[in-house]
Amino acid sequence: MPCMCGLIRPPEPPEPPAVGTHVVDAWDRVGEFRGEWAGFWNLRPPAGGREWSVRPEDTRPASPEQCLRAKAARANARSRGEVL
Repeated sequence: MPCMCGLIRPPEPPEPPAVGTHVVDAWDRVGEFRGEWAGFWNLRPPAGGREWSVRPEDTRPASPEQCLRAKAARANARSRGEVL
């Protein structure tokens, strides 16, 4: 068996969350998980807007407070007719 001394395996990327789950990226932006493509996760602003891609290891689950803010922002945008 060959020696594995000194070899460090990169950590496994986290499992993708369910579509619609709120996560926070490395820049503290809250996004709604939309899917996975080519090893990146696609997030969208909760109030609508352009999606962005992040590495899964650069995300963390959103706190309950962040989820509540995101849901309120989406509801407000809907009431203004900005989001369907």
